[in-house]
Amino acid sequence: MKKASAAGLVVCTAAILSLAVPRSPAQDHHDDPAHSWTYSGDHGPEHWGDLSPEFAACAKGKVESPIDITGPHAAALPPLHFAYHSSPLKIIDNGHTIQINYAPGSTLTVGGKTYELAQFHFHHPSEEEINGQHYAMVAHLVHKNSEGKLAVVAVLIKEGSPNQLVNTLWDNLPPEKGKELDKDEVEVHVTDLLPANHRYYTFPGSLTTPPCSEGVTWYVLATPMSLSKAQIDKFASFYPLNARPIQPLHHRKVEVSK
Repeated sequence: MKKASAAGLVVCTAAILSLAVPRSPAQDHHDDPAHSWTYSGDHGPEHWGDLSPEFAACAKGKVESPIDITGPHAAALPPLHFAYHSSPLKIIDNGHTIQINYAPGSTLTVGGKTYELAQFHFHHPSEEEINGQHYAMVAHLVHKNSEGKLAVVAVLIKEGSPNQLVNTLWDNLPPEKGKELDKDEVEVHVTDLLPANHRYYTFPGSLTTPPCSEGVTWYVLATPMSLSKAQIDKFASFYPLNARPIQPLHHRKVEVSK
């Protein structure tokens, strides 16, 4: 896996943390490169690299995400150990997705490395593809370790049975973009988003949003979970398309756990 520079990790971490900062509606996103990007038009993905020097990786990176997962190499990979706890609900519509900022103390451990869950958010349709096929949505669970390195667990979402956690989230959507809604009386448990089978694909990649910083380890769970059509449609009513196009693999090795 390509190692990120210290500067890259700072940018990467700053990008994650910036999503958690409430933003005044009076601020014009088009005056701020950190928020001016979109998923279509003049500020869409094909133009991200031109919006700011900090976004250069969006155009020039060689290990960018998302990817189409095809022909992965089966390997004896370490299991994913999830030690997640419940968290008071802190939810924000940041203008690009619905994001839940998670209380400290929930961790992912893999291969002797432990990462703390910082937040999770959603994309419609899934950013990742499996053999050229998108899923209806994906949840990205963003983690950071003590060295500032990032690991993202992607949970693919298909149409099916409703999910109670997502019911809670959609019932408590903030009334205004850019303002985090804190509901300490509402507890959420991210484990309710995980399928029972934790078999996974893994590869080196990047953030899928500007600044597209590399040095991110991806774990895409092979088994999808489900949301009801109504739950998917509700998210799509806010974000009908918030998925970055598939990026070139550039000879990266994609592995799948046995």
